[in-house]
Amino acid sequence: MTTEPITERLDDPASARESGRQKIDWARQHMPICAALREEFVETQPLAGQRLGMAMHVEATTAVLTETLAAAGAEVAITGCNPLSTHDDVSAALDAQEGITSYAERDVDDEGYYDAIEAVIAHEPTITVDDGMDMVAAIHDDHPELIDSILGGCEETTTGVHRLRAMDDDDALDYPVFAVNDTPMKRLFDNVHGTGESSLAAIAMTTNLSWAGKTVVVAGYGFCGRGVAKKAAGQNANVVVCEVDPRRALEAHMEGYEVLPMAEAAAEGDVFITTTGNRDVLTEEHFERMKDGALLANAGHFDVEIDLDALGELAESTREARPGVREYELSGGKRLNVLAEGRLVNLAAPIALGHPVEVMDQSFGVQAVCVREFTEEEYEPGVHEVPDALDREVAEIKLDAEGLAIDELTETQTEYMGSWDHGT
Repeated sequence: MTTEPITERLDDPASARESGRQKIDWARQHMPICAALREEFVETQPLAGQRLGMAMHVEATTAVLTETLAAAGAEVAITGCNPLSTHDDVSAALDAQEGITSYAERDVDDEGYYDAIEAVIAHEPTITVDDGMDMVAAIHDDHPELIDSILGGCEETTTGVHRLRAMDDDDALDYPVFAVNDTPMKRLFDNVHGTGESSLAAIAMTTNLSWAGKTVVVAGYGFCGRGVAKKAAGQNANVVVCEVDPRRALEAHMEGYEVLPMAEAAAEGDVFITTTGNRDVLTEEHFERMKDGALLANAGHFDVEIDLDALGELAESTREARPGVREYELSGGKRLNVLAEGRLVNLAAPIALGHPVEVMDQSFGVQAVCVREFTEEEYEPGVHEVPDALDREVAEIKLDAEGLAIDELTETQTEYMGSWDHGT
């Protein structure tokens, strides 16, 4: 395997670097948490001597995190975590920075994708930062000799945390990983507002269609599904939620959404958005019941939620209806439109930009303090919750940046809340 950094594979790397730097500089202006942490890190150098291996969506906000970690003294190697989410110009701008090597390139095939992960691992990282767990899996499967030198890792997304917990349950996870996705400063903002806003924006920009009056079927009512449903309803769509968990289904019902099995919702939907992190959410039986012209989009991490193999077998022909939209024409002339090849629509659609910058500032602030934490404390192998003090640290930085003040508990209140013998 001979994978070269991105700048050695571009026709005009200088132009790409300039474009990428413009995007990164714009994002940095709106990321006060990362700015505050960078200022601290430059002075204290908490990552001096560390090597970071990152597999992330390589776009402008990720670049701000990457440069923040490099400014803390780390040597950083980074690649993409999705073949269609990399911004090549941002990747080139990162690769031009001292202490950073970027292998991320958009629209690579599966072999190129995994070769780039191997290239990052060849730097022998002492800390990993993952979005989807592909790097953790590759290290455990193919490079177990590196594990003893790895202090820990951070996992960004729901799908990756699910995979890690399954790995941990099988006693197969041999170094500690923080479940960054599950901490409040990430899931309450990134998953709800980030996924909700960016998914709907990407679909609207890709199709140039309105949400008003459409029936939007949201598969899954976790934090991401809640955000998609809320934002769609806010744009005057009719929202139907499909769930397998009775409590989440009841929550969606109490929030005012119609709740149906997918077999019934399939006949009603104009737009389908999957947010489950599971496979085969939309299948042949659903395709056969859908309306002509229905839009199918995935907001989960991997491209397994829509059964594209089954759809391809049903189709008599396919074509690119417009950039980012693959039309499948079934017998009888019915057309179903798949966005972004069934990949993460808010990042993989041709003009998608990912989550809003301010939202990613919070998530990446958590990532940054978690990476720092591994240089200060030792953790046992397994999945770990982010220490509450770190999550609060990031929240306090954000409040300060927004000019917001909050109350503090008095000594009496603190004593009361910590006591068991105060009765009525």
